[in-house]
Amino acid sequence: LVQQGRRLLHQAGQRARRQLEPNPPWQLATRGVMALIGYGALWLTTRGQHPYMYPTAAAAPAGILVGAINVTVVTVTAKRANAGVSGRSRLRPAEIAIITTVMAVVFAVMGVLAGLGVSDSLVWGIYPAAVPLIAGGLTSAGVMAARGNRRQAGTALAIAAVGVAAPFAGPAGAWLVAAVGVSAVMLVSAVIVARQHWA
Repeated sequence: LVQQGRRLLHQAGQRARRQLEPNPPWQLATRGVMALIGYGALWLTTRGQHPYMYPTAAAAPAGILVGAINVTVVTVTAKRANAGVSGRSRLRPAEIAIITTVMAVVFAVMGVLAGLGVSDSLVWGIYPAAVPLIAGGLTSAGVMAARGNRRQAGTALAIAAVGVAAPFAGPAGAWLVAAVGVSAVMLVSAVIVARQHWA
């Protein structure tokens, strides 16, 4: 009877962890596929440009669709995972402000570079494909490390590493590196979370 009670308690704990996981495997896998589609669409509109100019408007519908799906998936999952939950499992306002400020600065600098007449290959290719991944990844890694979440900190560092690698592929190739790299990081993270849930 005691052993049966332990088994039931263990199963209930596993079920609760799966339901409260802020980044469940299906969400990570979905985001991986969306990264492949979104960044891939940007790459498809830039490959073969000589000289490089920028992603064309043909990528806009894919970007809008991917963005809308991502926001919806994250919002719905976060609401369910955080329902009635407080404390360290939720991002604090200061942490949200830090991440938001860093990303706002990244895109403000991009605008300044464009205004200064810096080359299109840097302003519309290498910079937007790499710098948001590096800045966002490092900032998120710092926040997650401070919260003691090693798995999410590792995922964020891996995203930053994709950003570091992207410029080596050139302005058009950077989008392809981002597509494959971010997608791979999300899919590997999904597998890790799924294995932890069923371990």
